[in-house]
Amino acid sequence: MERLRKGKARAKKDLDCLKTDYKKLRSSMRTTELGKTSEQSLSENQKKKGELENRVSELEESLHRHRNRNSVMELKASLNRIEKMKERIEDLEAALRSYEIRIEYLESNEDR
Repeated sequence: MERLRKGKARAKKDLDCLKTDYKKLRSSMRTTELGKTSEQSLSENQKKKGELENRVSELEESLHRHRNRNSVMELKASLNRIEKMKERIEDLEAALRSYEIRIEYLESNEDR
């Protein structure tokens, strides 16, 4: 569960960084566009857009990996809880059989 929280926190931090980078990029684009030709601006914008798309893709892959890892961890934890419950049920069934035998014994002695 701790890994899940850390993974989510890391993914949220990466997303926040991406948003901040995007805002800085937009601001930078506005200031640099004043002195450039439209072709230069377009070329730089396309390059930066490609970089941002790559970063978004990396973050999506990272998030997907974390979700899968967390799902596996949750399934393992559930399986462990089920196994413990099975053991407890077996113990309770054994105790119940023991008490049933004891009751039968006491009833048979009472009939004599």
